[in-house]
Amino acid sequence: MTKHILAVLIASGLFFGTTTDAAAATTRHRTRRQAIRHKRRVNTAKRVGVGAAGGAAIGALAGGGKGAAIGAGAGAGAGALYDRHEKHKGRN
Repeated sequence: MTKHILAVLIASGLFFGTTTDAAAATTRHRTRRQAIRHKRRVNTAKRVGVGAAGGAAIGALAGGGKGAAIGAGAGAGAGALYDRHEKHKGRN
């Protein structure tokens, strides 16, 4: 009986603890410049993250756990280089 009461208390605490106000969940930038900078950072994180995930997958297939770690590092480096290339595209 006490296990059921404890389970209900924990479940209700988790349920009510995760509900938030809709206005608090949205992010608004003060200026257009801040929004653009945020988007650039998000794009950088995506490019490096995809590179790291791809490198880890290939490394895991080739060499197991240690290969996955090495592949993730190499993939993140390649993603960072690609991001730098994309940021400077069109400049002389």
